[in-house]
Amino acid sequence: MKNNKNGINPFIQLILSTKIPKTALIIGLIGSIVTTLAGLVVPMLTKNLVDGFSVSSLSVPLLVAIGLAFVIQAIISGISIYLLAAVGQKIVASLREMMWLKLVRLPVGYYDQNSSGETVSRVVNDTSVVKDLITDHFPQFITGIISIIGAVTLLIIMDWKMTLMMLVAIPVTLVVMIPLGKRMSKISRGLQDETALFTGNVQQTLGEIRLMKASTAEKEEETKGLSGIDKLLGFGLKEARVFALIAPLMQFVIMLVIVVIIAYGGMRVASGEMSTGTLVAFLLYLFQIVMPVTTFAMFFTQLQKAKGATERIIDILEVPLENGQNGVAKNIANEPLEVSNVSFAYTADEPVIDGISFQARPGEMIAIAGPSGGGKTTVFGLLERFYEPTAGEIRIGNTPIRDISIQSWRSQIGYVAQESAMMAGTIRDNLTYGLENPETISDTRLWEVAEMAYAAQFIKEFSNGLDTEVGERGVKLSGGQRQRIAIARAFLRDPKLLMMDEATASLDSQSESVVQQALSRLMEGRTTFVIAHRLSTIIHADQIIFIEKGKITGRGTHDELTDAHALYREFAAQQLV
Repeated sequence: MKNNKNGINPFIQLILSTKIPKTALIIGLIGSIVTTLAGLVVPMLTKNLVDGFSVSSLSVPLLVAIGLAFVIQAIISGISIYLLAAVGQKIVASLREMMWLKLVRLPVGYYDQNSSGETVSRVVNDTSVVKDLITDHFPQFITGIISIIGAVTLLIIMDWKMTLMMLVAIPVTLVVMIPLGKRMSKISRGLQDETALFTGNVQQTLGEIRLMKASTAEKEEETKGLSGIDKLLGFGLKEARVFALIAPLMQFVIMLVIVVIIAYGGMRVASGEMSTGTLVAFLLYLFQIVMPVTTFAMFFTQLQKAKGATERIIDILEVPLENGQNGVAKNIANEPLEVSNVSFAYTADEPVIDGISFQARPGEMIAIAGPSGGGKTTVFGLLERFYEPTAGEIRIGNTPIRDISIQSWRSQIGYVAQESAMMAGTIRDNLTYGLENPETISDTRLWEVAEMAYAAQFIKEFSNGLDTEVGERGVKLSGGQRQRIAIARAFLRDPKLLMMDEATASLDSQSESVVQQALSRLMEGRTTFVIAHRLSTIIHADQIIFIEKGKITGRGTHDELTDAHALYREFAAQQLV
């Protein structure tokens, strides 16, 4: 699938890789075949009826039998259409499942390079294109093929000369349709890309609505949005122009064939070479060919769209997963952590971390300080395995952390960011987020960790307590409240390794004092890393690592660095107080 992703073979392979309900597919196709074959008998019966028509030949049993046949055909046809549509729906559901399972396990680096809005568009819009093809157009295409093959076969048997005259229209139509199909494929890919970009911009703007309002950026966002809408309109009009060529062309060819067949057939009836019933049957079979052909134009148009969507879907499915999906499980309690000559760069020409080394013994508090942009947050990203070092190694005990499974490693880490993220839902949902069997965690335990994080008091003030809705990204809570819930969540996880990005920055003095005491208890027996912005956070650290431009330029206690490191001394005096 990696070569020529927008061809037909990758599309077929992608569909075959999904969970296809084979039984429903087979029954649905059989039903379509039966329905189509039954429909092919009708023109032949009509021929006999026209050629040998008399009132005496009609009988009630015959009419009942014909009516019953039509009813049975309609029932089988309905079942067949439903089963084939259900197959399509399940295939697309399977495809979305594959994409979702992939997306939640892709490395953070993927989302650094691709906007969430564009990715959402791939899951929703691109799979919808595939769904429309499979559920709406594919069943009609299958039944149409059967109908055409059967009708053409019977027409050749009935009158091969008139059949050949009719079939001459096929190559003429293809000469025009193939270039239009290629044009539609190009337009569809452009439309899908622009739709993904527009979706991303809309999601970003609405997601940061407070920033937009506070910055009075409405006019700028209006312009950006209207520009995206105009581009979508442009692609839509291009698509409409292609449709405007396809539909009249098909109608012209069909009407021309019908007129020629009626004229030529009428001449043969008049000369006695053909019976009236045969001409009527021929025209009925012709309509059984014409009707599917008109749907084929839509099918191949949708197929071009689906091929473009397939390319984007495959791009996501082929992104490598995070390393360590199948690593070993390891208890990291009381194990030293060593960072050995580690380097990292987001892009090859922009190194962020350059050959840093340090060790953290069990129970130690390690503070990482330094100017903004020096690489402190990147060190945290490497420790959490959001990124893999481009050089060097990180070990816990004697085990490289890359050999430990992601699940095992991260489940033993407690992380509190400077701006703690929250999921839409309740306070309870956010406290237990990511834990196994959260429903088994008692309210008593939740209130206990809330007390330890100095969060119980404000939670009790809400009428719904732990079941209070926090809103999207926790917008119904203050920054300090969100921070304390994040700290309570860290308590609940009982982590072996604790990581804090200035965890008390959003708290007032009274809250900070209480939470700092709780954090001190939590840090006992655990290795703790702190990104420091204030002196009060790191003054008692066992080791302070000072990072500048991705390199360690000093290490030691607060007193040692104050004496020996000029920039740290200045940093402490000007920024940490």
